[in-house]
Amino acid sequence: MPSTHAPPCLAVIGGGPAGLMAAETARVAGLDVHLFDAMGSVGRKFLIAGKGGLNLTHSEPRPGFDARYRQRAREVGRWLDDFDADALRQWARGLGIETYVGSSGRVFPNDRKAAPLLRGWVRRLKESGVQMHVQHRWQGWTDDGALSFDTPDGPMPFKADAVVLALGGGSWPQLGSDGAWIPQLAARGIDLAPLAPSNCGFDIGWSPHLANKFAGAPLKPVIVHWRDAHAVEHSLQGECVLTEHGIEGSLIYAISAELRDALARDGAVSLHLDLAPGRDGESLTRELSKPRNGRSLGEHLRRQAGIDGAKAALLFEVLDKAALQDMQRVAATIKRLPLTLRSARPIAEAISSAGGVRLEAMDDALMLHALPGVFCAGEMLDWEAPTGGFLLTACFASGLRAGRGAVAWLQSIRAG
Repeated sequence: MPSTHAPPCLAVIGGGPAGLMAAETARVAGLDVHLFDAMGSVGRKFLIAGKGGLNLTHSEPRPGFDARYRQRAREVGRWLDDFDADALRQWARGLGIETYVGSSGRVFPNDRKAAPLLRGWVRRLKESGVQMHVQHRWQGWTDDGALSFDTPDGPMPFKADAVVLALGGGSWPQLGSDGAWIPQLAARGIDLAPLAPSNCGFDIGWSPHLANKFAGAPLKPVIVHWRDAHAVEHSLQGECVLTEHGIEGSLIYAISAELRDALARDGAVSLHLDLAPGRDGESLTRELSKPRNGRSLGEHLRRQAGIDGAKAALLFEVLDKAALQDMQRVAATIKRLPLTLRSARPIAEAISSAGGVRLEAMDDALMLHALPGVFCAGEMLDWEAPTGGFLLTACFASGLRAGRGAVAWLQSIRAG
């Protein structure tokens, strides 16, 4: 039982946004907070994610915002009731970070950088009294119930009155999110959903020519057509990128959960790309049927249909020589180029992961039913969302909820 004199001690394990937010919330409430991270500094994945421009949140209004969390929209929506996109922007302003809404609705810091926000946040946490311990890798619990850490100085036990686990999922293991916590929680009977890649690319199996020459080439704009589990066709316009193995990018990430689930269900997934949005098949056929006047087919495609580079390479990839001489067939393929996805890329390459601690294993304050006083937050929970700021927003919101839950639980223990 916590001391009646010293403030209760909360251990937060994991220094990403969820863990840092839980630590901040608990410290503001007066707890003695110790934050542990396996890496040499906190927020490693947060920094890398913001390298090309920190997409902090999104301006989409609720309830559309909530729907981005698919099957977990109701549960995540409750977290957002306490800390939504507007609250996150206001919180950032408190750190001196002003934000703006981009053309796609995504919200960025004015300087688009993650480092100033993280530096200011960590400085404020330390000044408030949060004690940070880096290069401390959590190994579970000792026989007497203490937390166990591997450190540069050897094993170290740590006694805490409550714990927030914010250990990340299984993506980007080089930055600490390696899923190594799974055996520890599984051994305690915690209900876990298998980790799976989310916001990931997919394997197709290109010819050596396309894989070697066009890996990294963008496809923009294009429209992707796919069918859901009920055979209903959907379409979405955006941008993607050819890779050595297949295809990835924001357009693919937006539907990656559906594609991944379909692969698990059916073994393969077919989709179609419209390489010429805004052009209809009849006009394309008419333009492509004009005399080539000695020009190569590649040059003809470029002049008459605006198809070149990676888009032209895809046509040559899926059509044989005879089909490439049939301009009606070429035009039809430009509008609906077929691709067969074979598998999702490995979870270590994914931007995020699905699966983890099932929300049913916790109460509304994110405390584990089977382990009173142990709370979980962030990407280690069984929810997922597309890129666009939705991932980070839910991580922040879950950290706030877990931190508040730990405070309330400790207060109830002390009062009892």
